[in-house]
Amino acid sequence: MLQGNDSKMDIQKIYDKLSKIIDKNNIKTDEYLRNHTYTKLGGKADLLVTPATYEEVQSLVQFSNKEAVPFTLLGNGSNLIVKDGGLRGIVILLKNFHQITVEGNQLKAQSGAAIISASRKALEARLSGLEFACGIPGTVGGALFMNAGAYGGEIKDVLDYALVVDKEGNLVKRMAADLALDYRHSNISENGDIVLEAVFSLTPGNYEEIKAVMDDLTERRESKQPLEYPSCGSVFKRPPGYFAGKLIQDSGLQGTRIGGAEVSKKHAGFIVNIDNATATEYIALIRHVQKTVKENFDVALEREVRIIGEDPKETLVEG
Repeated sequence: MLQGNDSKMDIQKIYDKLSKIIDKNNIKTDEYLRNHTYTKLGGKADLLVTPATYEEVQSLVQFSNKEAVPFTLLGNGSNLIVKDGGLRGIVILLKNFHQITVEGNQLKAQSGAAIISASRKALEARLSGLEFACGIPGTVGGALFMNAGAYGGEIKDVLDYALVVDKEGNLVKRMAADLALDYRHSNISENGDIVLEAVFSLTPGNYEEIKAVMDDLTERRESKQPLEYPSCGSVFKRPPGYFAGKLIQDSGLQGTRIGGAEVSKKHAGFIVNIDNATATEYIALIRHVQKTVKENFDVALEREVRIIGEDPKETLVEG
């Protein structure tokens, strides 16, 4: 890890080595991750790298292994909180991989593309199956990572296979059945894979019918969810036999604030960043909600959102 008094020197050495395999324009040092996350939360990355080719991703993984430098993969941070202490080592951002193509009944989307864009491309091609994703704010890679779903549909329902870089830096094809896709879960992280692209098998349909479903889901989402503020989406998984939002609402927590973070007055299942919240404030509010719901209903709310990174030096917060 890059710590201690020599961390700046170490980062410079790593930067120098990295710049031999990655264009310098695609490497930033001490970059605030709040500038790259949907939640607008996150401290600094030692090195933020935006590779331009699959080969560069392979080279980054191989470099990380050889140099013993940790790396973290970041989507658009729509279901992720990066702590205020930031992330050490290399943060890989796949924003350059955003192509979406259609061939027959299959849609291929690179991991940095928005899953919403993939659903719209499917509509243009008159293909049904991705309607549920028309309002999910994450990337394709992030959607696979957590088997994203909404309104009765999930990624596992339509995924054929994914092309990944494994932990050794090899290009590997993973079939959907290999990914252990379950409720908001996959084995992608456990395997150490980096998703480069996904191929979805869809069904030919009627344009107007597909559009009508997407319009309906969009209207339902916009009328119920606090889209006017940055957030991490649904903070908690649905507890068996309950709805997280209802438990939070019945606990009288809507409108509760810690710093710039607030339990949404529009949808209690959301915590919104209404005034330049820090990750520390956001996490503290999550814990307050969990504690209060447990006290009131004896139900333990499990986070759907992931929390990564280091605590700020001045404030210690558990992950």
